[in-house]
Amino acid sequence: MEHIHGSYDSILVFFSYIIAVMASYTALDLAGRVSTSKGKTRLGWLLFGAAAMGMGIWSMHFVGMLAFNLPITIKYDLIIVLLSVVAAIVASFIALYVVGRSKLTGVQLLSGALLLATGISIMHYVGMSAMLIHITYTPIIFILSVLIAFGASVAALWLAFYFRKGGQRGELWKKLGSGAIMGAAIVGMHYTGMVAANFHNSSKSALFYGVILDQKWLAYFIAGGTLFTLGLSLFGIYISKRLASKDLEIEQNEKWYKSLYENSQDGIVSVDLQHRVISFNSVALQLTGYSGKKVINQPISALSTIIVSEDQEKVKQMFQSTFQGERSNLETAIIRPDGIRLDLNVSYVPVIVEGNVVGSYIIFKDITEELRAKQKISHLAFHDELTGLPNRRMFNQAIAQAIEDSSISKSSFAVMVLDIDRFKMINDSLGHTVGDQFLKEVSKRIEKSAEEYNVILARMGGDEFTLLCREYESHETVKALAKQIISSIQAPYRLKDSDFYVSASIGISLFPGHGHDAIQLLKNADTAMYEVKKRGKNGYQFFTNELDHILQEKIELEGDLRKAVERGELLLHYQPQIRTEDHAMIGIEALVRWEHPSKGMLSPGIFIPIAEETGLIYEIGTWVLREACQQMRKWHAEGGPLIPISVNLSSQQFHQPKLAEYIMAILEETGLESQYLELEITESMMMDASVSSSILNQLNDFGIKISLDDFGTGYSSLSYLKMFPIHKVKIDRSFIRDITENNDDKAIVSTIIAMAQHLNMEVIAEGIETKDQLDILMDNECRKIQGYYFSKPLSANDVEQAFFIPSRVVVG
Repeated sequence: MEHIHGSYDSILVFFSYIIAVMASYTALDLAGRVSTSKGKTRLGWLLFGAAAMGMGIWSMHFVGMLAFNLPITIKYDLIIVLLSVVAAIVASFIALYVVGRSKLTGVQLLSGALLLATGISIMHYVGMSAMLIHITYTPIIFILSVLIAFGASVAALWLAFYFRKGGQRGELWKKLGSGAIMGAAIVGMHYTGMVAANFHNSSKSALFYGVILDQKWLAYFIAGGTLFTLGLSLFGIYISKRLASKDLEIEQNEKWYKSLYENSQDGIVSVDLQHRVISFNSVALQLTGYSGKKVINQPISALSTIIVSEDQEKVKQMFQSTFQGERSNLETAIIRPDGIRLDLNVSYVPVIVEGNVVGSYIIFKDITEELRAKQKISHLAFHDELTGLPNRRMFNQAIAQAIEDSSISKSSFAVMVLDIDRFKMINDSLGHTVGDQFLKEVSKRIEKSAEEYNVILARMGGDEFTLLCREYESHETVKALAKQIISSIQAPYRLKDSDFYVSASIGISLFPGHGHDAIQLLKNADTAMYEVKKRGKNGYQFFTNELDHILQEKIELEGDLRKAVERGELLLHYQPQIRTEDHAMIGIEALVRWEHPSKGMLSPGIFIPIAEETGLIYEIGTWVLREACQQMRKWHAEGGPLIPISVNLSSQQFHQPKLAEYIMAILEETGLESQYLELEITESMMMDASVSSSILNQLNDFGIKISLDDFGTGYSSLSYLKMFPIHKVKIDRSFIRDITENNDDKAIVSTIIAMAQHLNMEVIAEGIETKDQLDILMDNECRKIQGYYFSKPLSANDVEQAFFIPSRVVVG
């Protein structure tokens, strides 16, 4: 059989490559449309894409066949040509289906490439069989063409899958480059297959219907038509993408809006022009307590009944104004169907489209806790946190208002300043927690005492209370109120399983006689209150001009006292403690005095209360303790009697941290042995047994003696005498003063002496001024005394002259 050779039309070959590139580019674009579509739309894009891509590949193949010129006329079997078209479309359908998946595994890629290569190979060789001429194939080149088809399919599927989502930078040029590679691979397979074909000069009959085609013009016609079709496809894809981009943008905006709407922490209700609810979020249902079925498509008026009645009309007016394009906001409250009340902040926002109001948003949030917090802050700003009473700020405002009203009505009002006597002792010894409980009870008692009067009670801080008394009939009314308060405060307080007693000191100032503003009225009432304390506490006092002079002196004294220690103005006097049998000195008490540069010698009763109020007592107490120890050590070194020195310990010193170490440091510094130091404490310091026991046992372990001063004047339990290491009991001078005339005082003193002796304690009486007092004490076997009968407090030099020098002479 004669073998014939042909030639190629280079222009048509070029056209076939261009068709392959455009078909590849179209496939890459179509893959993206398929992957982003769903349902029927996805199937439509698959069919359209398969047709466009398949026709493009087939056209490339057929134009490539027509580009091959043989010296004889070639007829084509039209039905087989059409079958090759179907094969191309089916292969394209498989390719687009594979790359349209969400994932593409290696197995899926190879399987899809194998099917696509099979389809392309079938298309090519079925198309070749449509030529009505005998053709044989070189096996090796034939197999190579199939392998090229498989490689081209792998590359085509991977690139199509890679570019299917789009959005990469430089996507157009990447797709064009990939299309050129894919086109070259497809063309390479086709022309490799053509090289494998051997044409023989003998014809064969058509199986279906044979036609003669003008190869040149038909090829140009097919190439032009295919390019036009692919161009229309790409243009359609471009338009579709633009529309899809718009749709996607709208969809994304809707999703953003819906996400904001649904995830907002505020309740949102959408209302149309007919005032019907058309949408709402879950928060709106949670806040209102309604169900979705009860709300949707319902008139907003039917749902507004939960708004508190006093706000309904105002809310309605604001809602109506929204449809005039106005935005409004208000705070209101609702009563939910379950009875729960919520405070809401509500905003009415018009929905405006193209300049027209088409509806309204009702946006609301729960501000119940926020309002409660504001109310609490406002309350705390004007009320005492512990007792709930008005505080200083609110009381000052009340006085200012009273001044304004009284100035117009020409009336008067009273300001009372009340201070609890001995509160500091309770607070220091029992702790702040018990002190707070005590203050709450005190405030309740004062409120109850004043409930029949037109009074405003406030706590100014600590244990200081103030009262504003208005519309009283006379000064007697104010006095009656003060007496009633004092009486109620005197009743015992049950604290830590024990009864405690306190009293109150009240100072009173009157408007307008004692001041024309809050500052002056409070200052003058405070001055009167301190005068009560100075006179022994537990009473009341109206302000007088003389008291103002006393206050100024007190302020001056405070300023001078702060400099007294460093200036060396303090000094010690010493009062001997005597044994009655032989009048021998058995001890000595150190008493502080102040040599004021202009006022002369001042007793402790004048400046010690000031020191305790200002906190100077610790510095003064330390100086007294060190000075007393130094003096006693000096007397011991000079041959004086080996007797102890007694030093009063203040409450602040007693409750300081590491008291025992503090005392021992002073003893070590001065060189005095601990057995010669006797610390005098009061019953009030021992109220908290657990704290006091630890302190006193430490002092006792160091060899320091403890003396209980002013015994019988406090309110503590007698059980303390056996609980604590107390060495000496000191009978207070208040029982000694009238002992010769008052049988009660005599009985008390006798009882104290007997009790101390039974407990193996020393007992000493102070304040002995007459022989009659001494005789009664001796009859009751009290052998140790201290008082003016034997000696008043003396300077160190006078003590030496009166007691130490004479005893040395006798010894000598």
